[in-house]
Amino acid sequence: MIAEIITIGDEILIGQIVDTNSAHIAQELNKIGVSVHQITSVEDEHQHILTTLKEASKRADIILITGGLGPTKDDITKTALCEFFEDTLERDPQVLAHVEAIFAKYINHPISGINRDQALVPTKAIALHNDYGTAPGLWIRKGEKVYIAMPGVPFEMQSLLEREVLPRLIKEFKRPFIYHKTIRTYGLGESAIADRLETWEDNLPTHIKLAYLPSYGTVRLRLSGKGLEEQALKTSVEKEFEKIYPLLSDIIADVNGENEDITITIRQLLEKKGMYLAVAESCTGGELATKFTKNPGASNSFKGGLVTYATQAKEDILNVSHSLIEKDSVVSKSVAEEMAKNAKKLFKADYAIATTGNAGPEKGDSEAEVGTVFIGIATPEKVFSEEFKFGRSGDQVVNKTVNKALELLLKELLS
Repeated sequence: MIAEIITIGDEILIGQIVDTNSAHIAQELNKIGVSVHQITSVEDEHQHILTTLKEASKRADIILITGGLGPTKDDITKTALCEFFEDTLERDPQVLAHVEAIFAKYINHPISGINRDQALVPTKAIALHNDYGTAPGLWIRKGEKVYIAMPGVPFEMQSLLEREVLPRLIKEFKRPFIYHKTIRTYGLGESAIADRLETWEDNLPTHIKLAYLPSYGTVRLRLSGKGLEEQALKTSVEKEFEKIYPLLSDIIADVNGENEDITITIRQLLEKKGMYLAVAESCTGGELATKFTKNPGASNSFKGGLVTYATQAKEDILNVSHSLIEKDSVVSKSVAEEMAKNAKKLFKADYAIATTGNAGPEKGDSEAEVGTVFIGIATPEKVFSEEFKFGRSGDQVVNKTVNKALELLLKELLS
């Protein structure tokens, strides 16, 4: 069962808004065994919409459209659908009653003709009730294909999809089962992992595919199977999944970790141990702390952090020895370790991360080359640090430092 998504609106093509609708639709369709093979964004232009509908009809069984159903002149999806299906518009009494009820309850000015025109629906379409707006969804069947139009407003679209569209698709179409298993790895790049898995991947059954989903510091490996027999499909995917373990056992962080945010994995490991983390940052300027605190529940594992950007702050707040800085430089192994050790003590934490380096463009208080970074890690048993060269781009240095620090901490938590 193949689907195609068409998003309509100039605002998408000029970058004024980000198309989140397609991602949501694709995720929900995948859950019910419908594969999205193409996503297309088109402008609010009649002929362009018609051409796109014609092309999609050659490729897909289900064509889903978002956008262009509003009351203004640039909303032309309904008229384009009428031409495509050689149809006309007529007023739907139930939709009109819904529009009038919304105006009576929520809107302080009289309903106009343009608002009543929201109830105009192609005669060949089934109007899908929109709980949160005046524009109904549309369901049009032509032969074995179904065309579904939904408003572009995300919360309206999501409600229609959940309440109206997905149940109808489940009822009307026989769909294969789709089953996913995901491993999150750390510390090894996509190409190096592919080298390890090459022989295994070459021998995968044709109904199972492997996808590499890289992000800073981690690579998620998603094994996906598709088949008509649910239990047989799960068994075959699990069988192949088990073969991965001996090949990647040293870099596996978690299984079925769909969220790519490595801090969630770290938080879960800390909570399981009943332990806490603190951070002391210099060159990363608070980015590490932000990574941890942006997700709900951070206080269950994260004690706090300090941004000691200036050398004097490292001495005054973190109690890093002045003589140590004079001897080894503020960007050094010894200072990174002292920062981590003292942050752990100050916050009464079990683990601590420290960062000190030259993010550029100038060298600052250290003669270390721009891009030189030391990351210190304090654990319940030890303190250590590692040196890295992260290039000369300031943003790149910060991002790489943050993700390498998370990788080093994760490795310790898993050891």
